[in-house]
Amino acid sequence: MKISDIKAYPVWYGNRNICLVKVETDEGIHGWGESGISSRELAVVGAIKHFREFLIGQDATRIGHIWQELYRGQYFEGGRVLAAAISAIDIALWDIAGKALGVPIYKLIGGAQRDRVPCFATTTHSFDESLIEEVKSLASSGWKVIRVMTEARGSTESATEIDLGESIARAAAVLKEIRQELGNGVTLGIDFHHRLTVAQAASFCQKLPSGTLDFLEEPIRAQTPSAYEALRCMVDVPFAIGEECTSKWDFMPFIERGITDFARIDICNVGGITEALKVAAMAEAHYIDIMPHDPLGPVCTAATIQLSAAIQNFAWCEISPYRTEHDNDASLFLCVLAESGGFYALSNAPGHSVDVNEEAIKKGAFQFWEAPRMKKPDGSFTNW
Repeated sequence: MKISDIKAYPVWYGNRNICLVKVETDEGIHGWGESGISSRELAVVGAIKHFREFLIGQDATRIGHIWQELYRGQYFEGGRVLAAAISAIDIALWDIAGKALGVPIYKLIGGAQRDRVPCFATTTHSFDESLIEEVKSLASSGWKVIRVMTEARGSTESATEIDLGESIARAAAVLKEIRQELGNGVTLGIDFHHRLTVAQAASFCQKLPSGTLDFLEEPIRAQTPSAYEALRCMVDVPFAIGEECTSKWDFMPFIERGITDFARIDICNVGGITEALKVAAMAEAHYIDIMPHDPLGPVCTAATIQLSAAIQNFAWCEISPYRTEHDNDASLFLCVLAESGGFYALSNAPGHSVDVNEEAIKKGAFQFWEAPRMKKPDGSFTNW
């Protein structure tokens, strides 16, 4: 079964663009993948075009072999754009393999280790009474794992000012009250979206009684593992790190040096299913659970569920808090997977189970979109 064509479709979906990739074969079986870089989709499309030139005619079943050529086939290996493009192609190839054999992907990578995939809920309310009420409502609805997001999600229209010192103080106060309201029966975490410095993250944690948080997600950026090691020495809260990592090599210091407690694999950025399995195995050897990052479209979710079903060391799957009523548009996607009762059910459909209405996607429009810009009170930029 030979690859006959590869097509990339950057298209507006919900509240931003996604980038879908279709791999076709000479036997009429196709697969869909998704890349994971929001607001830089056209860069991924360019990489896909380069890869297409030497992939056409190759055996679509040699997935690991193709991964190695995609990664090692240029002098400058890796990087987020290339990793996102590799991820999309890899996911599509696994989709083809499942369809060719008539089984879901998880049956090709060891079979299901669980009957259903547990999820966590996220609230995006500000650090005030509305957040407390929202978390209480989620807990009363049966959610056992709840994540709070940092304040001021920002706007794409103009830069949003945020005073991180004030935000940290509000977060500490409201989280203490939430823990008192919920007791110890609910797992509670917060995502700071890489916004803090080491000092700010330490200050935040030190304002909380021990045991308030069960995980602190991405408080600082991950380019310097030693900075996380310094923070690790200052606080006693488990870390959830990894959505910035684009390979096993990126994950290695965080896993081997005991920096992270939950590995936030993004299957559409880390190199697809092929690389995600290797990261999961590395993490398992160090007793670290996988907590996948999934902020994108239905193909990303479907591939993430396949991985989540098959690995032993799994915690919870993310349900994006940013999706809109358009994200389940049946005119674009077929068999979209939905959480029910805090779990994703496992599908027996072949491949990753989600198919795409290609004609509808072709008619969809790409819109230039930038991630929100955030500024400190002095006017300097900070991380979104």
